[in-house]
Amino acid sequence: VMQGACPNARRLGAVGLIVALAMALGACMLSPGKFSAQLDMRKSGDFRFSYTGEIHVLALSKLAESMHGKAGEVVTFNSRPCFSGDGDTERVCTSEEIAEQKKDWDEQQRATGQRKTREIESMKAMFGGIDPADPRAAEELATRLRRQAGWRRVVHRGEGLFDVEFVIEGRLDHDFTFPTIERFPSANPFVQIMRRADGTVRIDAPGFAPAAAGEPYRGWMQAAAVSEGSQRAPRLPEMDGTFVMTTDAEVLANNTDLGPQPFTTGQRLEWKVNSRSQAAPTALIRLAR
Repeated sequence: VMQGACPNARRLGAVGLIVALAMALGACMLSPGKFSAQLDMRKSGDFRFSYTGEIHVLALSKLAESMHGKAGEVVTFNSRPCFSGDGDTERVCTSEEIAEQKKDWDEQQRATGQRKTREIESMKAMFGGIDPADPRAAEELATRLRRQAGWRRVVHRGEGLFDVEFVIEGRLDHDFTFPTIERFPSANPFVQIMRRADGTVRIDAPGFAPAAAGEPYRGWMQAAAVSEGSQRAPRLPEMDGTFVMTTDAEVLANNTDLGPQPFTTGQRLEWKVNSRSQAAPTALIRLAR
């Protein structure tokens, strides 16, 4: 229920936070949960990548609900108090004053409706035509992923949380990014493999940095919830996993704690990934010439 009052500072603060959340969704629609990721990179250029575990699609979660409100939510007008000339004594509002409040409230609702329509259309564009507010959106997205090469399992667990298994093998004669989603204009990458002209390969995992798990947005979410009178912000996914890389190529650089370790097929690099991680995993290797 919304009151028929003009937006106050508290409300304006919440609006600013919600705008920030909209930007967050656009920049970071996907987030890892509990997972295990492995990359085997041969100096010949052959590679195998796998990801098993959780992927959280923020635009299908309570985060999106905080932006757009609950589906079917009823919003009604209630007049605000009127006061005498001294500004302290409350009195009964005249019919004209109530009518003016109602007029202002109606204009506010129209503006809010237009803004929400624009936001929803923007979200649909980012989702390749899928409406995140549609109850069938999660299964439609799962179906789209299942028909792409590599996605062996895609199961929606509710509130935008998917249990997945992805495995792909190939030869690195082009750059590789995980994940990619058919018809999505873009998705924030968990892992990128970029081949350079000098025969080196850079491996980055920006999606496994703490920022990718929504850490910068937790404060915004809590503040927005308080501004709206809620006691608790929507739950954001907890990132907890490992990223392991094995290779028989020369390791030129990496940011693991222990560095390359001997392995049956060459060397092994391992990163523990969670909210305490200091930086995104990265490595540089040299392929055979």
